[in-house]
Parts: sequence; C-alpha cells; structure tokens
Amino acid sequence: MPTALYPSPIVGPIHSRRLGISLGVNVNPSDGKICTFDCIYCEVGYNAMRRPTLPRPSRQHVAECLERKLKEMKDTHKKLDVITFSGNGEPTTHSDFEGIVDDTIRLRNLYFPTAKVSVLSNSTMAHMPAVHRALERVDNNILKLDTVDIDYIRRVDRPTSPAYNIDDIISTLRSFHGNVIIQTMFMKGTDISGQDLNNTSDRYVTPWIEALKLIRPKQVMIYTIDRDTPCHTLQKATHEELNNIRDRVAAEGIECTAAY
Repeated sequence: MPTALYPSPIVGPIHSRRLGISLGVNVNPSDGKICTFDCIYCEVGYNAMRRPTLPRPSRQHVAECLERKLKEMKDTHKKLDVITFSGNGEPTTHSDFEGIVDDTIRLRNLYFPTAKVSVLSNSTMAHMPAVHRALERVDNNILKLDTVDIDYIRRVDRPTSPAYNIDDIISTLRSFHGNVIIQTMFMKGTDISGQDLNNTSDRYVTPWIEALKLIRPKQVMIYTIDRDTPCHTLQKATHEELNNIRDRVAAEGIECTAAY
C-alpha cells in the first residue's frame, strides 16, 4: 500500500496546491490514523491498516511544538501562507480541538499575523457545539462534500458511522451562514469490484450544485487525485472535466477554484 503517514504534531512546511506554503498541524498519532471516514482515495491509507498504538498529542504538546516551529521559521525569515489542520485522519475528533484552535490562532497572531488558519475536515463532527465554534473562528473552514449521492458516499467516502445522513451534513454546512469553504474530490476509475466511480457526470454534479446553492459557501475548492491511493484502480479527473464543473459553479455566483 504506497501511502504514507504524517509526523505529529507538526508537518512541514509543505507546498499545498490550494493553500500555498502550509505548516501542518496533525492532532492524530504519528503511527496511525483516526478518522470517521475510510475513503478509498485517502493518501494515508485505509483505517484497518493504520491502527495507532500511540496517543494523540496533548493540547500543551501541540502548542509547544507549534510555537517552536513558528519561532524557527520567523527567525530564519521563512514564508508562511497558512497553518493547516489535516494529517492522519479527522482533526476535529480530538477532544481538545477547540482549545488547540484557540492556541493556534494566538500563536499565529504572535509570529505570522498575515498567515491564515485552515481546517480540512470531512464535516462529520461539525455539528458538535465545540467543533462548530472552533470552525467559525478559523480563516478557512474547509469542509468536505464529495457528492450528495448516499450510495456513492458509502462506496467511496465510507463513513464509519451507520447513522451518517447527507441531509444532516447539508444542514450543518448551511448553519455556518456562508462562512464555509466546500471541498470536493472528483475522480474516475473503478472500485475493487469494478463499479464505476466517475462523479464528474451530470448525475452527480447537478444535485451537488443544487446543494451548494442551499449552502451558499464563500468558496468551493474542487480537486482530483494527486498522491498515491490505497485503491489502485482510481483515476484523475481531467483538466477539462474540472474546468467544466468549476464554470458551472461560478455561473451560480459561487467562487470556485480547481486544483489539478
């Protein structure tokens, strides 16, 4: 399985296709993955193959490591565009997520006040009050909505909870009143059983755009596969396909960017 775990709690900085020079904050263990999805395209790998043995980093440890790295970058005149919560799974499942976000904003203000704080999340925990409050405070509240087709979600995103409900997710996304960026993966190919996974067609794009019109996000980020995936039969969406979807979203008055 040619996928890789990230160190914890600080990753990089690295260059992000969508965000620029990004310093990652991984609040999950360095030796495994904790996630409420088990996506077949996840660059970290399948949940069953990534069971952690180490604990999550504590709020204090994250803050200490982040401050040390930010100070080092400032002292050496490094550039920083964004501090991004991502890493080995779903960051919002950390019990101290809200406090870690508060610490991160405080340290950002101290060392790199022009940098943005971003969270990449699969949206499953965004309804929780503490998580919702934290997401409202970051600069880039980036929440996943790959499709509104529940069968596709169960085949591709594979929520770990049987209670996952797409209508509830859309309701939560609407509750940010526009202070949300929707992130969507478009791809082609098949799953291991040979079922077609092309979500660039009207069958998937049209109802997804209808959901965007309800959510009214401040931005939509669409992208395709860029790194190794645990399912080897997946394929990238083409530039033309992504551009067409981007233009359809923009025609509804919603800013949309495409990363290839």
